[in-house]
Amino acid sequence: MIWTPHTTVASVIERSGRFLMVEELDRDGNLVLNQPAGHLEQAESLAEAVIRETREETAWGFSPDYLIGVYRWQVPPAGTTYLRFCFHGSCHDHRPDLPLDEGIQRAIWLSRDELAAQPERLRSPLVLRCIDDYLAGCRYPLELLNDLA
Repeated sequence: MIWTPHTTVASVIERSGRFLMVEELDRDGNLVLNQPAGHLEQAESLAEAVIRETREETAWGFSPDYLIGVYRWQVPPAGTTYLRFCFHGSCHDHRPDLPLDEGIQRAIWLSRDELAAQPERLRSPLVLRCIDDYLAGCRYPLELLNDLA
């Protein structure tokens, strides 16, 4: 059997110093905070995946502008490995009538300080790391990502 990490995407969207987050139930039933994020699906580009996941989890349309970073995280101790592609962009076309993905309780705008004040509620260490990298000015062109048919 060939080992492969779980490929995920996430969006960092800022408005007036607040970030679009989701409150979701994790596998243990805990209410946690995360960026709009999810798994890459078969035959889907990374950009298509982050657009889809953001809509499904927040009811906001999303336009990615650039890549913040690529992150590998292994859940301790020696658990599942995630490979996250984190994008920044803007949201538009809010459709609050849309149902949110299973487990998503609501979309919420929070500041970095509000998130840092409740580390036990963060889905993973990737949440603050992606925001901190965005705030530090990490910006990579989307042209780094190439989809070959």
